[in-house]
Amino acid sequence: MGEIKLQDIRVYAHHGCLPEETIIGSDYLVQLHVGVDLSASAQSDRLDQTADYVLLHQIVVDQMRQPSKLLEHVALRINNSILKQLDCVQWSEVMVSKINPPIGGDVDRVSIILRTSR
Repeated sequence: MGEIKLQDIRVYAHHGCLPEETIIGSDYLVQLHVGVDLSASAQSDRLDQTADYVLLHQIVVDQMRQPSKLLEHVALRINNSILKQLDCVQWSEVMVSKINPPIGGDVDRVSIILRTSR
């Protein structure tokens, strides 16, 4: 078993419970971590035997484009989409961070982490 990480995926999206959040939008950072059997691709040097980073990134961007009230909901959609599209992925863990959240205090970001397995 091996692991693939995509770090600091920057996305502008429209998530939140407040109407202003879904209208104005804000900046997000996404960390993606997946568990994959890398033994075949490490030996063969073939892209079709691993989880393609380009596809993983596209899944994150596509799911972040769909507004959600809760970060937990978008994280679950990301994980489920990865497991559905990539048979070689055994588990997916995503951290979605909202930068400068509107919570009435000086907070750099709020984050949720969700892990989903087969």
